[in-house]
Amino acid sequence: MATILVVEDSITEAQFICNSLREVGLNTITVNTAEAAKVIVSQKKIDAILLDVVLPGESGFGFCRKLKSEDKTSHIPIIICSSKNGKIDQTWGLKQGASAYLTKPLDREELLQTVQRFIQS
Repeated sequence: MATILVVEDSITEAQFICNSLREVGLNTITVNTAEAAKVIVSQKKIDAILLDVVLPGESGFGFCRKLKSEDKTSHIPIIICSSKNGKIDQTWGLKQGASAYLTKPLDREELLQTVQRFIQS
């Protein structure tokens, strides 16, 4: 069973994402900062990361860039989920190494299809 790390500081958004993923049989781990996510990634096998951009401390963009620059984590698909919905934000997110960029409010079906696409490849 795949494990998805959800890095989201909004409790409401985190619950929506985790409930959606669990309904289709995926395991989830939720943290609210990039710093906490670093600890999880170093300790557990993670199949994909859903990453908010606006987080306390380090931004999602910076965290994505760091994960993609490290050999141990560069293979993990990162799906940015953000309320930053400008074309420039999406382009910047993909340039940081994200596999996909979803904008909030999230559509459940789009979320699930995107996650499934990356954990099956």
